[in-house]
Amino acid sequence: MEKLLQTLKVIVGDNGLLTGEDVSARPLDWMGQGNRQALAIVRPTSTQEVSEVLKACNTAGQSIIAMGGLTGLVHGTDSTSGDILLSLERMANIEDIDPIGKTIIAQAGAPLQKVQEKAADAGLQFALDLGARGSCTIGGNIATNAGGNQVLRYGMMREQVLGLEVVLADGTIISSMNSLLKNNTGYDLKHLFIGSEGTLGIVTRAVLRLHPSALSTNTALVAVDSFEMLTGFFALMGEQLSGSLTAFEVMWQDHYQLIAVKSGRHTPPLPVDYAYYIVVEQQGAHPERDSAQFSAALEMAAEKELLVDAVLAQSKTQTQAIWNIREDIEGLTIALMPGAVFDVSLPIKHMDAYITDLRKKVCETWGEAANTIVFGHLGDGNLHVIVSVGDGSEATLGIIKEMVYQPLQKIGGSVSAEHGIGLEKKDYLAVSRSSEEIALMKKFKQMLDPNSILNPGKIF
Repeated sequence: MEKLLQTLKVIVGDNGLLTGEDVSARPLDWMGQGNRQALAIVRPTSTQEVSEVLKACNTAGQSIIAMGGLTGLVHGTDSTSGDILLSLERMANIEDIDPIGKTIIAQAGAPLQKVQEKAADAGLQFALDLGARGSCTIGGNIATNAGGNQVLRYGMMREQVLGLEVVLADGTIISSMNSLLKNNTGYDLKHLFIGSEGTLGIVTRAVLRLHPSALSTNTALVAVDSFEMLTGFFALMGEQLSGSLTAFEVMWQDHYQLIAVKSGRHTPPLPVDYAYYIVVEQQGAHPERDSAQFSAALEMAAEKELLVDAVLAQSKTQTQAIWNIREDIEGLTIALMPGAVFDVSLPIKHMDAYITDLRKKVCETWGEAANTIVFGHLGDGNLHVIVSVGDGSEATLGIIKEMVYQPLQKIGGSVSAEHGIGLEKKDYLAVSRSSEEIALMKKFKQMLDPNSILNPGKIF
């Protein structure tokens, strides 16, 4: 093993290899908890160095795990004392931006927010957005096919990627840095690696699609009193705002009450006694027309009795205050840990019954003291669920997982909407994927990584 570490040090230089206390000082997750276990952390500075590192590890049969900003929630970068971690933190540059073709080339270690800011400097926007924007990396976003707040309009990370550079387990560099919207020349190989969680190859660079910057943003926090009102309001906003509806984020009452009021971290814009709270946002290119259209849509909703209360943001500060309530994951963590965190998707028509049944099961099992908090990107079918029963044991977590995951199978739901599988959900992959699909996935893994050195044990 010492020989391999010396080889890696030659490849990446003295500053590129961390061992001992420099490894254990690194946290396990975004909350800064735990001490990282690994033989070493290798930090290359180029695709060529990544290639040489993987070739050496593959020859030695050494497991290697790519790590990004550690903002994942499925233990997708968990490591043991026998693993080597590969960090692309020294590959964080924006290499090029094309304002005419609306593309940007970024190295995989670049934080999402850095890409957003570079795009904004050019009068454009990178459409992917999520609360962890300052920490999560482009490589991690690609590896997990991240979703976020604007999927309703722009789609998942997959829709933002035009080309990739990937290093395979044996060190082979697949450079398919396509910058064209249309390129129908055989298999579109990038999709094999998007969402593969670092199990098929290591993404090192990407060509990303940009969009024109929004010249207007209109945001409101809306309250409704029933699920029927909620779906009716969603349908009306889609009709009235057409393609400019960017976000439709819903908080169940207990989520809003906990974060906006009880946490003491925010000033609640609306009273706390409504059933659902919606952050609805429109972005467009005509400020006056868009503002009038947005206001008219809300007025129509009120006339049709599809909302019971609303506050329209009048400034960027007010807009941010509304979003801060929705994005306060830290506040949820403080209030609910130990808690079981879930990221599921299901048809909107089944959501009310699904959540009602889940709450009933949790209450029957653990009593009134249990908390089931629900919020999420309802417009694209994605809900985040946190179940807190005051017991963080593995046995309790297993019971909660059964309650959350198993009902999804018969209603066509998914155990993972945007966080991936990692270690956390691999026992439930079959809830959302057929045996034939899983068998094909394993064939791809065997073909591209026959020695199973890339993030072994994750997904399946």
